Amino acid sequence: MTKPYICVDKLSVSLSGRRVVDNASLTVHPGEFIGLLGPNGAGKTTLMRAILGLIPATGAISVNAHLGYVPQRHDVEWDFPISVSKAVLSGRTGLVGWLRRPGRKDREAARQAIALTNLEEFAARPIAQLSGGQRQRVLIARALATQPQVLLLDEPFTGLDAPNTEDLLVLFDELTSHGTSVVMSTHNLSEAAHSCSRLVLFNRGVVADGPAEKLRLDPAPWSAAFGVKPSSPLLSAIGVAA
Repeated sequence: MTKPYICVDKLSVSLSGRRVVDNASLTVHPGEFIGLLGPNGAGKTTLMRAILGLIPATGAISVNAHLGYVPQRHDVEWDFPISVSKAVLSGRTGLVGWLRRPGRKDREAARQAIALTNLEEFAARPIAQLSGGQRQRVLIARALATQPQVLLLDEPFTGLDAPNTEDLLVLFDELTSHGTSVVMSTHNLSEAAHSCSRLVLFNRGVVADGPAEKLRLDPAPWSAAFGVKPSSPLLSAIGVAA
């Protein structure tokens, strides 16, 4: 059996004296498209940042892959005077080193990432002049330039219209078909329920974990994760049995 890319066991995180993630366990295998679903404030971002080693946590985290991370768009300074191509190439800085110039391999990795995210026509454009959907693709391209085996996405659809959302879902499907794993935190149930190969319902911890078609059979974990009634229109809209 293929070794998992990520194994999280009994992970807990406390911030400012408050338990944000409590006893969470999660395993990510090659080629999976996982939707990490939960309401705002459920600890989804905190879980990802703990996996990345950006914040302290208790429990066990085993990472056997190169990780790429795409933060929420509002976490980025979009007025910084830099072009799309240079922004994507900057994703290689951690691999190249701060004091070294990018080489041919780095520029080729950035070029491939730009092509994969359909940003070629915007390569020379300043990032400040991009639309919301284009900015999201820049962040994804920047992460893809590092050639990750697992791509962690934090709310990638926030503020995007339907065509841009659909374009990203096509891209994520292409990535997973080539063995890259995608873990996407979102509170947009419809996109995840109909596109992800696996859903993880999350609210400070893992409430339920499994294929979408299986989780739709029982409204109880959805109610627990999102704090809604089993008969909620939020759930009926994605086919969860009442």
